[in-house]
Amino acid sequence: MIKVGILTLSDKGSKGEREDLSGKALKDFSEVEGWKVIKYEIIPDEKEQIVEILKIWVDKEKLDFIITTGGTGVYPRDVTPEATKEVIEKEIPGIPEYIRYISYPLTPMAALTRGVAGIRKKTLIINLPGSPKAIKEIFPKLIPIIKHAIEKIKGDPSECTRN
Repeated sequence: MIKVGILTLSDKGSKGEREDLSGKALKDFSEVEGWKVIKYEIIPDEKEQIVEILKIWVDKEKLDFIITTGGTGVYPRDVTPEATKEVIEKEIPGIPEYIRYISYPLTPMAALTRGVAGIRKKTLIINLPGSPKAIKEIFPKLIPIIKHAIEKIKGDPSECTRN
């Protein structure tokens, strides 16, 4: 079973001024896969707070997978990628490249997303946009990649093959 944490970055959402539809969509997708959502929080776009939660969820909670939603654009308070880069030990550039590749045919604004992905200890961390529509378009296509990455991170020695 994959243990999941969902971290929504939203100033308005953290104050209760906006419903977190992206986080709820991620929770629904995770549960459909049989993954267990252990942690779910909505916090403001504060770099230090994001770093602290990511470290706790990896180092103490030992989650397998952390998904962030929001804070990946070019708005001055969007700091999720910077916070994530401060936490991860290995970057996986192909995941955000794939996310943008999926998104380009849907919106040219995909070029503005700055999300990153990487590993800290034995935890996969992926930044996703804060749009519920984007989550519904992107996340299902990431599921096989996520499953495979987590198997490898946990030490699965089987060959990586092309299908």
